[in-house]
Amino acid sequence: MNYPDDGRWMRLAVSLARQSPPSDTAFSVGAVIVDAAGAELSRGFSREGGDPMVHAEESALGKLSPGEPRLAGATIYSTLEPCSQRKSRPRTCTELIIAAGLRRVVIAWLEPPVFARGGGAELLRSSGVTVVEIPELAAEARTVNASVLGG
Repeated sequence: MNYPDDGRWMRLAVSLARQSPPSDTAFSVGAVIVDAAGAELSRGFSREGGDPMVHAEESALGKLSPGEPRLAGATIYSTLEPCSQRKSRPRTCTELIIAAGLRRVVIAWLEPPVFARGGGAELLRSSGVTVVEIPELAAEARTVNASVLGG
């Protein structure tokens, strides 16, 4: 189910993805966490803070206290499907989202098999998380990643 502000928050996530330092080996992703009342809790982007391995969702979640009670009713907006495989960290973004207690994830597009197999959306759904895709904003999210997509 889409909410009236989903497009606005996803556009903010796309603008955050544009802040990601360039990489030939990773996607540029932006993420925003919004509580049930519609207030922004946190934001992040790929490779934020000079860490070449940090993912957008991981960055946004890492700025909040563990057990933050507002996460249970919050939505995370991510320009790309959260990762379900990861070599650079002990936990995937999908695992971090589930562990944080988020119940809703909104994405612009599903991860293409460029660097890793996707499947994050499926894993989230199987854990009871609602996943909403906004395909009309997928082109904007892909444009930020044109260099790694061969375009």
